[in-house]
Amino acid sequence: MTMNITSILTILVFVLGISVFIMANYIVNIKKSLSKMIIVLNDIKKGNRNRKVLISDNNSASDIGYKINEILDDYRSKIIELEEGEETYKRMLIGFSHDVRTPLTSLVGYLDAIHNKVVHGKEKDDYLEIARDKAYNLKDFVELLFEWFKLDAKEMAFHFEDVDINELTRSALTDWVPIFDERGIKFYIDIQDKEFIVSADVNAYMRIINNIIQNAVLHSRCSKVNIEVLQKDDEAVIMISDNGKGIARKDLPHVFDRLYKCDESRSAGGNGLGLAIVKELVEIHHGRIEVESILNEGTTFTITIPIRKAL
Repeated sequence: MTMNITSILTILVFVLGISVFIMANYIVNIKKSLSKMIIVLNDIKKGNRNRKVLISDNNSASDIGYKINEILDDYRSKIIELEEGEETYKRMLIGFSHDVRTPLTSLVGYLDAIHNKVVHGKEKDDYLEIARDKAYNLKDFVELLFEWFKLDAKEMAFHFEDVDINELTRSALTDWVPIFDERGIKFYIDIQDKEFIVSADVNAYMRIINNIIQNAVLHSRCSKVNIEVLQKDDEAVIMISDNGKGIARKDLPHVFDRLYKCDESRSAGGNGLGLAIVKELVEIHHGRIEVESILNEGTTFTITIPIRKAL
């Protein structure tokens, strides 16, 4: 009996010893893993953003390591996003300064010529008219820039109401008809008498239509513009097409980018903001906008907005 107790105690002591050894080894491994994590975190704190926790053991610290790596990946993504955003705004400011400085320099040149009596009579009147046009173009650009900043900062207020998109489109086109006639641009308007009721901010929708038509009239050198509104399933589809110079295939994916300008757009006076604003406003209306274009043949913009009801 005594022998059995002694044997049992010996086994228990052995098992306890093994357990203590395993536990101690386990704790040491966890401590080593945690120490390695602290080293990595200290390196990251010093600016080495590319470090990651190396996970080689499968213990309680492994879960912590995986979580730290997940947080680090998210942190790196946020840093890259911020850096890209900062670079984007730098390029934006450079681009905008060019768009302001160029017409402003030209405007000052015409005014100096008039002030210094370099031109007289009809030529002076022509210079005044050119200077006036450039001043208005500069004013329009500044207003567009201000609108874009308000949109980007989510500071623009919208008033949505149920409106007939067909009637609203007709209203938007009213001011363009005399401009089409003045520039010798043929136009075709196909808008149904049936009402398509959508939820829209009237001013924002007007801006959408005006920006797209302005892009066609001023920058595409078109001689024909078509505007059509139709219903497809439960959506209103607004299509605006022209037969102008078109957009190169390489530029199409970037047409709505806030800062993107193809060379021809710049030379034609485009500032890369109008279509970016259009896309923002369409999306605020829970809609979509797409563009199709063939170089030297023309461009079609298609806007789709959900219909609340058709009457």
